[in-house]
Amino acid sequence: MNSILSSSSPSLPIFNHKKSPPPFPISHSFTSPSIPRPTHYSPLRVSSSSSDNPAVTVPSPPTDAPLDTLRSASHVVREFYDGVNRHDLASVEPLIAENCVYEDLVFSRPFVGRKDILLFFKKFNDSISKDLQFVIDDISTEDSSALGVLWHLEWKGKEFPFSKGCSFYRLADVDGKKQIIYARDSVEPAFKPGEMALTAIRGVTWLLEQFPQLADRI
Repeated sequence: MNSILSSSSPSLPIFNHKKSPPPFPISHSFTSPSIPRPTHYSPLRVSSSSSDNPAVTVPSPPTDAPLDTLRSASHVVREFYDGVNRHDLASVEPLIAENCVYEDLVFSRPFVGRKDILLFFKKFNDSISKDLQFVIDDISTEDSSALGVLWHLEWKGKEFPFSKGCSFYRLADVDGKKQIIYARDSVEPAFKPGEMALTAIRGVTWLLEQFPQLADRI
């Protein structure tokens, strides 16, 4: 995860960068260039690193569904983090679509469906205390149906080691409500290989170039 905000507000400013931290735990904000609003999404296929787990197709947002205001998508995600911080999964449940796909890259396979996702977060909350909180560092608001979040964990107001992460969320209007239909979390690794990672990538690339048939086994 470790895909949060101590409090959510429906009238937050859109990325006014300030040197001093605001009263709620958001470290800073940014203004990204205007991105054209997409009119069509192709279904996203999520595959696991294990050959025992088949690929999962993430549903596309309905193309004819009305889009909520720009603030609504980021507000839903803020509510999501706030509910997880408070260990209040009852408030998180309506924010997740029934057929949502959630990828936490710490795990070998995605969690598919609201039931499995809530079960994962229950196990997560049962293994930590409320003193460990997600804190949003940045959140994008340029697209009303897809956004990115930079976050970290804090323990009683102090940054937790190896806890930086980034997440992507795709939302859609489902029965008149904006819900999360896809999420992916990428978390800072405890072991940081540095340039060894480049060496490993170069080695794997060389093998694939010499033996392209190996690509079918990845």
